[in-house]
Amino acid sequence: MPCSLCNCRTRKFAVINDREFLQCEECKAILLSSEYYLSPREEKSRYSLHNNDVNDPGYKAFVSPIINQVKLDFKPEANGLDFGCGTGPVITSELKKAGFKMELYDPYFQPEKKVLKNQYEFIVCCEVMEHFQDPKKEFKLLRSLLKPHGKLYCKTAILNSSIEFENWHYKNDLTHVFFYKNETLQWIKENLNFSGLKIYKNFIVFSN
Repeated sequence: MPCSLCNCRTRKFAVINDREFLQCEECKAILLSSEYYLSPREEKSRYSLHNNDVNDPGYKAFVSPIINQVKLDFKPEANGLDFGCGTGPVITSELKKAGFKMELYDPYFQPEKKVLKNQYEFIVCCEVMEHFQDPKKEFKLLRSLLKPHGKLYCKTAILNSSIEFENWHYKNDLTHVFFYKNETLQWIKENLNFSGLKIYKNFIVFSN
């Protein structure tokens, strides 16, 4: 199976709980073998269990680093897209309160594709990119939706050398199929025409 991001050769990385994981020899990503992907119906059922309440203070704190960075980078009334917003678009709720203009998109819960015909000053993609079965397609789409000098704010757990993959809780979610290393993020920046990349402790920013 070639890498779903860079289409390069992969090697067997691990078999855990009867699921096979591969590692790309080029971008260093770890990916779940496609035979273990859930069906769309199974995915939607599992996503429905995510209880991201817009009034939940714990989840607000979880996403606050992205919210605060958007407020630093853009003035109120800037337009943004919450891509993969799920059932509880907390980031959108908080940014709207601060005066930002927000649109929602989620293939299962906000599937209005007309919002994908516009361009945005910023896009937030929080706990979404690990679900991408075709990350190259998705990042090319996200790049195309950014206005000049726009920013894409992503949040995912980055796999680093201090993490033992076999014991890593993040890989246990059956909807998580693609795991990023710093080298993977750099590959995206260099090959999908982003002008900049910053990797912070709690989030990632790609610049147009």
